[in-house]
Amino acid sequence: MTRAPDAARYRWLVLAVFVLSSAINYLDRQALATLAPLVRAEFHLSNTQIGLIIAAFSITYAASAPCAGMLIDGIGLNRAISLAVGLWSCAGIVTGFTRGLGGLVGCRAVLGLAESAGIPSAGKAIHQYLRPAERALGNAMNQGGVSLGMMLAPPVATWLALRSGWRAAFVVTGVLGLAWIPLWNRAARWGGNPGRSEPAGAGGAPVPPTNAELLRDRRLWAFVAANAVSMIGYSLWTNWTTLYLVDVHHLTLRQAAWYAWIPPLFFTVGGVAGGWLSLRLMGRGVTAIAARFRVCLAASILALATAAIPAAPSAAWASAGISLSVLAVAAFSVNMYSLPLDAFGGRAAFAVSLLVAGYGAAQTVISPAIGKVIDLHGYAPVTTVTALTPLAACALLWMTRSVR
Repeated sequence: MTRAPDAARYRWLVLAVFVLSSAINYLDRQALATLAPLVRAEFHLSNTQIGLIIAAFSITYAASAPCAGMLIDGIGLNRAISLAVGLWSCAGIVTGFTRGLGGLVGCRAVLGLAESAGIPSAGKAIHQYLRPAERALGNAMNQGGVSLGMMLAPPVATWLALRSGWRAAFVVTGVLGLAWIPLWNRAARWGGNPGRSEPAGAGGAPVPPTNAELLRDRRLWAFVAANAVSMIGYSLWTNWTTLYLVDVHHLTLRQAAWYAWIPPLFFTVGGVAGGWLSLRLMGRGVTAIAARFRVCLAASILALATAAIPAAPSAAWASAGISLSVLAVAAFSVNMYSLPLDAFGGRAAFAVSLLVAGYGAAQTVISPAIGKVIDLHGYAPVTTVTALTPLAACALLWMTRSVR
């Protein structure tokens, strides 16, 4: 029989292989954000049109997420994530062959449809492989994968674009996704399927709620709304950092790449810190949901510094300010995405998928608005509003009694 410490190490290893899909997911997704100055120049786009391209991704991302969650719970994690990664990799490859705004919009729409399964699949894997107290750290680990993809996108995509043209960056990142699929299916066979080792309700285990019961639970909708509000900062910096550095500090794409990889590193730092803090609080006897909320509140206070970023005197200071902002966002996010795992258990993928849908819907609405405000008034109004959104999300959670 496998000893418990060995089993613990092995399930973390299997989860680490899964997290590579999150890295590839965001490498694919951030390629456009990194190369937006080149794409904007070639197709003669405004910032408002860039916002519309982001919205095209977000519409299908939001609309498809609940279906993706049900699919993952229905056919299982391995089949669902293989299908999703295959589809989003192909969408990324085809992006490299587009010839105008319409093609970009179409490719981003398909990418959004496929990538809507990414975060729910991660939630399913975390619930399947980790103990309750470990789940925020599991989300932090997944955030590390996300951060790795975002960190690699600026140098890798820029190097490929300068060497072979911007289209090559989309083809190469898509091929990496296709190569991950057999790797994961092999690792999943090694790790087995611990989430199905015991029937629901057996041995005193609680029977998970049905999807219909979840939809009637007001806590779920409070989580969805709070996540949508809190992720505005995430949407801002994952889509507009390179453009901000180019437009405000007048950097070239190569110069911007030297700074744009730094904030994603702080996504990892914030995610690990947020997961560790909630684990520490739970070790002191605080309930899981209360611990998550306390960390979210602390992160919201830190996020207020976002409003000062436009006052940064140099690109280096701007990068530092953005890094602090994303650190707060990541600490908030790993706990926000752990709340439905704590509250709803066995329907993890469906519950998380609704948070993903809320984020996608919010990004659909705000992306064109962000582009329009930037065109007319610059970045200061955007960062001021963004600084306040995590506190607004905490107020929503508290007033709806979802964390009490």
